[in-house]
Amino acid sequence: MAVHWQMSFDKNMKERWLSVAEIAEHLGVNPDTVYKWIERKQLPAHKAGRLWKFMVSEVDTWVRAGKAAEPTRKT
Repeated sequence: MAVHWQMSFDKNMKERWLSVAEIAEHLGVNPDTVYKWIERKQLPAHKAGRLWKFMVSEVDTWVRAGKAAEPTRKT
C-alpha cells in the first residue's frame, strides 16, 4: 500500500499548487465535481489566469469540516 504523500511531507518545503485534474484525483471525484464545488460549495480554490489552482492542505481542511457533504448553497 502506498504511503500518502502528506505523511512524508517536509514542513520546511513549500506546498505545491495542484490543478483541477490533480485535486480531483486526490479527492477521488470527477473534475466536473471540482468545478461544481468551487461554484456551489465554496471549495477553496485560487484563480491563476484561466486556471484554477489548489493547496491540498486547504482542500483537506475543507473536506474534514464537512463542507463537501453540506447541502448546496443558494446563489
